[in-house]
Amino acid sequence: MAKRKTAYVCNDCGSEYSHWQGQCKDCGAWNTLTEITVSAPAKAAKTSRLQGYAGAANSQQVQTLSEINLEDLPRIASGANEFDRVLGGGLVQGSAILIGGHPGAGKSTLLLQTLCHLAESMDALYVTGEESLQQVAMRAQRLGLPTDKLQMLSETNVEGICAQAERLKPKVLVVDSIQVVHSDDISSAPGSVSQVRECAAYLTRYAKQTGTVLFLVGHVTKDGSLAGPKVLEHMIDCSILLEGTEDSRFRTLRGQKNRFGAVNELGVFAMTEQGLKEVKNPSAIFLSRANDPASGSLVMVVWEGTRPLLVEIQALVDDSQLGNPRRVAVGLEQNRLAMLLAVLHRHGGLQVGDQDVFVNVVGGVKVLETSADLALLLAIVSSFRDRHLPQDLVVFGEVGLSGEIRPVPSGQERIYEAAKHGFKRAIIPHANVPKSGVEGMEIIGVHKLAEALEAI
Repeated sequence: MAKRKTAYVCNDCGSEYSHWQGQCKDCGAWNTLTEITVSAPAKAAKTSRLQGYAGAANSQQVQTLSEINLEDLPRIASGANEFDRVLGGGLVQGSAILIGGHPGAGKSTLLLQTLCHLAESMDALYVTGEESLQQVAMRAQRLGLPTDKLQMLSETNVEGICAQAERLKPKVLVVDSIQVVHSDDISSAPGSVSQVRECAAYLTRYAKQTGTVLFLVGHVTKDGSLAGPKVLEHMIDCSILLEGTEDSRFRTLRGQKNRFGAVNELGVFAMTEQGLKEVKNPSAIFLSRANDPASGSLVMVVWEGTRPLLVEIQALVDDSQLGNPRRVAVGLEQNRLAMLLAVLHRHGGLQVGDQDVFVNVVGGVKVLETSADLALLLAIVSSFRDRHLPQDLVVFGEVGLSGEIRPVPSGQERIYEAAKHGFKRAIIPHANVPKSGVEGMEIIGVHKLAEALEAI
């Protein structure tokens, strides 16, 4: 019987230690070490492994960088342009893609729709470990998907999955989900750090060796991050997060890591009775404003991946009933809101220290860039003065600590996107003003925050 030993693995970076300690020395995280039980490999297994390494070394050839073939691999269209946009233009052979999201977000629905489309032109295998085959078939029938060519497998053993895949040789493989897959060589329970890490490495190695497109479905923790060891995100080529709230039928697909395309690319889908339908013009759904103008409401242009996106930002400033006024930001960074309020006081002459300030990005979009600074401050001023801003006004720009308005990337593309949606006026950084102007739009370029406040 193989001798068993105990090890401690960091949940964030995957580093192993022989004994427990409070802090991981590699990543610096506290209280992230988890105890696992591992079995020492037998001597025969070690010998065969060394022989395998020797055979692999003899079969592989060392090449110089100039000898490597740079011919582009053809992309495989998934059937949804928004999905292809997030992936960087389509599926790449031999790539490993991790899709995460909250329960009920639509991960399995999106992948089932994609594989039913791909199965019409190539071999595809869907491996389900959380649901039975009957449940998946009922969902496909309810969505009206073609089911005569997609191959299905109910299995949770990683060796069995790869054995079936080796026999069927699919071009696309989906494993739903990586948290329920286990390996017989590891004694810990499915979903543990060691099981997730080793099974993901096993499946990724198979995808690289055979040129198979691999989709892994991952769970998320309560704070929205992917569950499992942090090393899992380093193994795969593309990490995608499917986000959406329970009270909204829209889902956003955001790329967090992509070796074959842009990071932070955003795709928008609508959840319908026929499954997830792509939204080809996301700006239109985020601009469903009220007919009557209201104070504290303003439209800004943010850059998501490779395209501009028009979203509405709302601010509410009210007298605080507490000794410590509240600062609440939904869709924006909390610390940046506090910093911009200090800039507004110092360089705008507006004191809101005794006011509660609430800001919200309409539609559930999370704004990660700094181009929303100027629009945020003008919306706060509009709410504080109780004066509405023009409905045809669009604003973007970064605000510095000295009150200067800094330019943002792709300024002209943002202006053209706003003009396409019928906006007539814009307040933007002076460095982003187009030299030839934009027909039918009044553009006001500002250098300082005081100039922007005068403009409204």
